[in-house]
Amino acid sequence: MKKQYKLTTITSAFAAVLLSSQALASDILSRLVVPDGYKVSYFAKDVENARQMAVGKDGTVYVGSRKAGKVHALIDNNRDGIADKKILVAEGLNMPSGIALKDGDLYVAEVERIIRFKQIAKNLKAPVKDVVFDDLPDKRHHGWKYLTVSPEGELIIPVGVPCNICAEDPKFGRIFSLNLETKAFSTVAKGVRNTVGFDYHPVTGKLWFSDNGRDMMGDDIPPCEINRVDEIGQHFGFPYVHGGSVLDPEFGKGKSVTDYTMPALALQAHVAPLGIHFYRGEQFPKAMKNQLFVAEHGSWNRSKKVGYRVMLATIENDQITGYQPFLSGFMENETTYGRPAAVAELSDGSLLVSDDYANAIYRISYNNK
Repeated sequence: MKKQYKLTTITSAFAAVLLSSQALASDILSRLVVPDGYKVSYFAKDVENARQMAVGKDGTVYVGSRKAGKVHALIDNNRDGIADKKILVAEGLNMPSGIALKDGDLYVAEVERIIRFKQIAKNLKAPVKDVVFDDLPDKRHHGWKYLTVSPEGELIIPVGVPCNICAEDPKFGRIFSLNLETKAFSTVAKGVRNTVGFDYHPVTGKLWFSDNGRDMMGDDIPPCEINRVDEIGQHFGFPYVHGGSVLDPEFGKGKSVTDYTMPALALQAHVAPLGIHFYRGEQFPKAMKNQLFVAEHGSWNRSKKVGYRVMLATIENDQITGYQPFLSGFMENETTYGRPAAVAELSDGSLLVSDDYANAIYRISYNNK
């Protein structure tokens, strides 16, 4: 006879799991590990589902979310490295994970459109949004986004594929560039499964981006990727080739790995690299200048968890020569305490790391004394 459960039992069990998760998250700071000379502290707590961050000229930190549907502004009035005010900029949005600032305007990427809050710093008490572009696909599967502004002033927008693996479609699986004046929408890169992290190299001006590999091929294939765009329109393999080396069992027939752009670095399968950031500041040692931080959100489609850390990629002459942990402790013995999502930089050269699992933003500072 099939066992029947009462709703109250299920509800109680769910509540217990939720409380357990909250308890784990609240204990995370003491678990986090950074290299000698660095310190990690809370910049802000209780920032629901914190994802991409954008830092204003006045130091205000804007934060998007994915599941929460909210955008917040965090203000550190006394510049002590801890936000003392949290303002809700918007709510009820469709997965507003990606945000960017340009000329004082805050751009927010929903699944199907880009909205803008003009001169946001002057209008925090009564922000008004307008729609700047509404011709994006409305598919929610990999529909959340990341934003940045190109050196030419255009808005860089990714559109992930609406599947785990599916046929190539010019509306999906690409990184696009939006001219905010003419609304011209053009392709920057093709064959990109799902990128929610990119940044321009401060010296070369080249766009680097992370990409999440497909699922359901086992624990150890295919690799996730860090990529570099050398020419506009390059094809990075999806859905035919993964990680520069693995032919897809369904779509890779008759294809060659040499027909597509190789990744700058093939990562471990399922580590889920999200936000990436080139260090531009002066607070960290000189050797850190222009090096790349990568937030590995962590696996779900794997028998043993991997990722759950922030990595440091050492770059010399446009090549990644090293890749090592920088911030860890988000997962231990298969227990998740946090999931890093994005990296941003304050004007003093300290780094911010968002955590959409623990609903927190951490600040990493350096003191060689």
